[in-house]
Amino acid sequence: MSTIEGPIEDPVDDLSVTAPKTWATGVPAVAHALEYSLSQTSVRRTALTLLNINQAKGFDCPGCAWPEPAAGERHRNEYCENGAKHINDEATSRRVTAAFFRAHSVADLGRRSDYWLNQQGRLTEPMVKRPGADHYEPIGWDAALDLVARELRALDSPDEALFYTSGRLNNEAAFLLQLFARAYGTNNLPDCSNMCHESSGSALQETLGIGKGSVSLDDIHHADLVFVVGQNPGTNHPRMLTALEETKRNGGKVVAVNTLPEAGLIRFKHPQKARGVIGRGTPIADRFLQIRAGGDLALFQALNRLLLEAEDAAPGTVLDHDFVRAHTTGFADFAGHVRTTSWDDVRAATGLAREEIEEVHRLVLASRSVIVCWAMGLTQHKHGVPTIREVVNFLMLRGNLGRRGAGVCPVRGHSNVQGDRTMGVWERMPREFLDALGREFGFAPPTRHGLDSVDGIRAMRDGTATVFLGVAGNFVRASPDSDVTEAAMRRCRLTAHISTKLNRSHTVCGDTALILPTLGRSDRDVQVTGVQFYTVEDSMSEVHASRGKLPPASPHLLSEVAIIARLARRTLGADPAVPWQEFEADYGTIRDRIARVVPGFEDFNARVAAPGGFRLPNPVNRRVFHTPSGKAVFTRNAFTMPHVPTGHLLLQTLRSHDQWNTVPYAPNDRYRGIHHARRVVLVNPADLDALGLADRAPVDLVSVWHDGVERRAEGFVAVSYPTARGSAAAYYPETNVLVPLDSVADISNTPTSKGVLVRLVPAGVPRSPADRPGSR
Repeated sequence: MSTIEGPIEDPVDDLSVTAPKTWATGVPAVAHALEYSLSQTSVRRTALTLLNINQAKGFDCPGCAWPEPAAGERHRNEYCENGAKHINDEATSRRVTAAFFRAHSVADLGRRSDYWLNQQGRLTEPMVKRPGADHYEPIGWDAALDLVARELRALDSPDEALFYTSGRLNNEAAFLLQLFARAYGTNNLPDCSNMCHESSGSALQETLGIGKGSVSLDDIHHADLVFVVGQNPGTNHPRMLTALEETKRNGGKVVAVNTLPEAGLIRFKHPQKARGVIGRGTPIADRFLQIRAGGDLALFQALNRLLLEAEDAAPGTVLDHDFVRAHTTGFADFAGHVRTTSWDDVRAATGLAREEIEEVHRLVLASRSVIVCWAMGLTQHKHGVPTIREVVNFLMLRGNLGRRGAGVCPVRGHSNVQGDRTMGVWERMPREFLDALGREFGFAPPTRHGLDSVDGIRAMRDGTATVFLGVAGNFVRASPDSDVTEAAMRRCRLTAHISTKLNRSHTVCGDTALILPTLGRSDRDVQVTGVQFYTVEDSMSEVHASRGKLPPASPHLLSEVAIIARLARRTLGADPAVPWQEFEADYGTIRDRIARVVPGFEDFNARVAAPGGFRLPNPVNRRVFHTPSGKAVFTRNAFTMPHVPTGHLLLQTLRSHDQWNTVPYAPNDRYRGIHHARRVVLVNPADLDALGLADRAPVDLVSVWHDGVERRAEGFVAVSYPTARGSAAAYYPETNVLVPLDSVADISNTPTSKGVLVRLVPAGVPRSPADRPGSR
């Protein structure tokens, strides 16, 4: 195999700023995707990946969880710019070998950037850092797995171990991971959903009885009105723009609600259509509400008050009384409360004029079918759960659940994060699931709730969790309060990461640390019974097969299924009687067991063999609600909004366009006009004036929190940008250091990464006593 040669250098910040783009995708996106892909691997491998990604007989994109069209309706190029970059980042010809680890100490790697670490290439063999050592060294698979098993067996309690996963994991491996953890004796199954969409699951489970979205691609295409709230599809899930273009071509309307203008929601140039190559493309958002960060609860309460008042003015013509009477509970209490919503409060929270909200209200009245889509702009606030409950109230008033073109649509940003949860990767799985799991495998799963990601960090910090097993992902960089998280990880006896590529988490080591290299989505998976496939579930509950096509990056790689199965056998022995060896040999046997444990997966192997797979049933679409009352629940949500004192801003962390999750592919954010730098903070020009700062002023960001600990991100540049007044934005993971571990959403425990209170301090200004640790 050819290897991409040449030194990998960290980009040097050399900030240049251009005007934000007013359209997304088009030919430049294709060019950037190919440029990055060909910088990673050969023309032949690039062609193999791009012709097979998101195809019915190919492999699922390991990026976002946006669904594909039906198998017979897919384009030959069914991917976006970022998906193409991500899959060829995985398919790279660069390799990280034992010689690399001899040349670089852990301390040296810890000084490197996320970009540099990722660019080194694919991991090729198991590595161990032993106690007191500062280098990783090779270790055989048997020795590595025996080491983990010994540490697990030596713990005083199974609850001293954490089994973390990200959404890159497939369904079969996720099912085995949770089975292993529960057979071992713990529900400590934190996952990346804890840090992003947990607020969605909490709100939807309470109000609708299921923590998932209810819509399909067909619903998006045929909705009269789609709200896109707190999300940036042009960067985080670009194929959503194709669906919204179809909405517009079918006569539907789109309302964008965001603190920042986003290029993809202004105009979309479809790169596979003539109008997107030589034409002007398609305008997407019919209305743009530039809302203040954290103001969405107030917005939907205002819309709900307007709907109630419209019904008062024309009884029987606005609300869906049949739906409300037959299928909901709590309406009277909700309605009495929301009628008290103050327009002064709404104005203060949203920054929007009443007339702007009333314009959107008129669009709602003119629309029979309405969908609300959202992402982390709603979930990562202290009041994220009440906000999503208010969205559900809004939809229920006009019966926008359980019919075509209507419903709730939380848009997941990671490939199989929803599938992981369906497979049981959750610290609080319901008793029905645990009972079914126990019956199938002949043991009694623990029923005590386990630790989520935030509580897992607290447990490591406090010494009550001492073994961390991470399956995929980059836990250290995805987590809040970076200094606290890293110190917590270093307190562990053992940290072990099942990974495809090098990342920052591998440099933050427990006493003993392991890197266990695994197959990627694009790699061919061959076990003793032959070539295997596995399955994933997208944001819209479609389950389909994924088949890798490329030769593995190294002959020493094991699949995630194999690693988990072998580790479980070594740790548990024959108790309980789980056929781990059989599962490793034939993934179809895992699917047979899933079919008997997880509702909706009956006859799994046969159904997933159909091109495009199958869709899981969602009771909401039959207007069946698995709540205690058997009905959908209207909720009363107290008005709240972030309080931002004079001289402060509310910061949201976000991705740049040239980034996937914690990994930047380049130091650019093309659509926002930021080039050759990442340590920038985007601030409204009027806010810069009020703070006495010039455009391009060097600043430090200081997080304001009541625990008396200073959190500071140094070496930033303040860039004048059309953000909402009082709302600033900066890229993660560089600003995760500012998010306090204890600043979490009520109920869901999700870090409040979209609502960080900060001060901008001119660089070079000595720290005042108020900035020093312990002074507040």
